[in-house]
Amino acid sequence: MTTRQELGSQAATVAAELRGVLGRLNRRLRQQADFGDLTRSQLNVLSRLDREGPGTVSDLARAEGVRPQSMGATVASLEETGLVRRDPDPADGRKTVISLTAAAREAVATNRSLRQDWLQRVLERELAPAELDRVREAIALLARVAEAD
Repeated sequence: MTTRQELGSQAATVAAELRGVLGRLNRRLRQQADFGDLTRSQLNVLSRLDREGPGTVSDLARAEGVRPQSMGATVASLEETGLVRRDPDPADGRKTVISLTAAAREAVATNRSLRQDWLQRVLERELAPAELDRVREAIALLARVAEAD
């Protein structure tokens, strides 16, 4: 029977290993798609706008956990590169909403496809069917962890 202390030690080891593996996997996925000289913050904003749709600088700052002034600078640099645009908020003319340009949507979709294709090829090449099933089971468990408080 596993004690509470043993479980905590086991969880700490698994957490450290998982964090390391996910970090390496994330770096490999980022290598598959080239977004030029964009910073991690800029890429996060593009990804969030793609997933969640237009938002204000304040909304984006809150979601990314940064100050509105910092987000304003990030958005301004993305606007200069033609990846986002500012439009008046139809519900409140005092606000401005940030959205992706068509060029940004295309680049995000292309890069997502490149990462997906790479991961699929590696899974097909490196894993046997039974191992793919185990990965699928692990994904369900990791989804639970990702949703936990």
